[in-house]
Amino acid sequence: MSSSIEVRAPGRVNLIGDHTDYTGGLVFPMAIDRWTDLSGVKSRTIRLTSDAEADPVVIPLDLDPADIAKVEPSWGRFVAAVAAELVEPHGIDGRISTTIPVGAGLSSSAALEVAVALALGFDGTPRELAELARRAEHAATGVPTGIMDQLCIASAIDGHATLIDCHSLDIAHVPVPDDLVVVVRFVAHRTLEGSGYAARVGECAAAEALIGPLRTADLDAVASIDDEVIRRRARHVVTENGRVREFAAALAHGDYVAAGAAMVASHESLRAEFEVSTPIMDAAVREALDQPGVFGCRMTGGGFGGCVVALCRPDTSLDGMRVQAVAGAALRR
Repeated sequence: MSSSIEVRAPGRVNLIGDHTDYTGGLVFPMAIDRWTDLSGVKSRTIRLTSDAEADPVVIPLDLDPADIAKVEPSWGRFVAAVAAELVEPHGIDGRISTTIPVGAGLSSSAALEVAVALALGFDGTPRELAELARRAEHAATGVPTGIMDQLCIASAIDGHATLIDCHSLDIAHVPVPDDLVVVVRFVAHRTLEGSGYAARVGECAAAEALIGPLRTADLDAVASIDDEVIRRRARHVVTENGRVREFAAALAHGDYVAAGAAMVASHESLRAEFEVSTPIMDAAVREALDQPGVFGCRMTGGGFGGCVVALCRPDTSLDGMRVQAVAGAALRR
């Protein structure tokens, strides 16, 4: 058997359904044609260099998981956390390159986790791969993220977005129509570490302690929450799950105006109810919506910066990356 390893994992953009995955709600992301590639040969330790970093990551296979937070450079913590999740990983001497913008909310960290898991010998289902990568993300960052990024990246198929129920982890592959383009525009660098992301997770947990799972709650139950902040967070999650359903149905029926309206309403809820947008993100959405041929636009990802995503006619002149829906992670050789 050859000792050479070549692995690829895509980034992802979330078309609609943010801050719903960690409450078991609905999301609608798609894997995109921006990639993290990892190539190398099997080894007795882990040594990886990166096109984007000056220093290599060198990690022993028997690293104590308690020492993950001490790994330098910091991107190596994702590598170490993945290795710690594998039962009998083999080592690798290799190199990583990526076309996924880092800090843009396009899941560069999840793509790295998935690629590393495959390169170190993971052998299992896409769901198992996603669950492993999510645990690694938590260990590497301490941020209690949901499973949307990893599950989309592990399971996507060409030409389709992924409608995911984050409670059951059921996936419906939904075709992206040929007469639409998805445009992603980078606005501002962001990181979830040190942001208000973990606080939002806690606020949703507080709401669920009062009214039960938000994935099954209705607006009457939300209205019974006395605390205004907790009530607004819950209202976003409940209404966002509804907007995911509306968007999926509109896309299936070719009603791009309705799909775009759901995106705009999603952004407004993220801005006003969940408070994870920023003035510069709001301005970018308004600017995009002023362009002919744009059906809808919203911030995408965890918030506090990153990218906006727009659903457009093919002839739109909106600036940004035109992305295509692609297949998910694969062991290339």
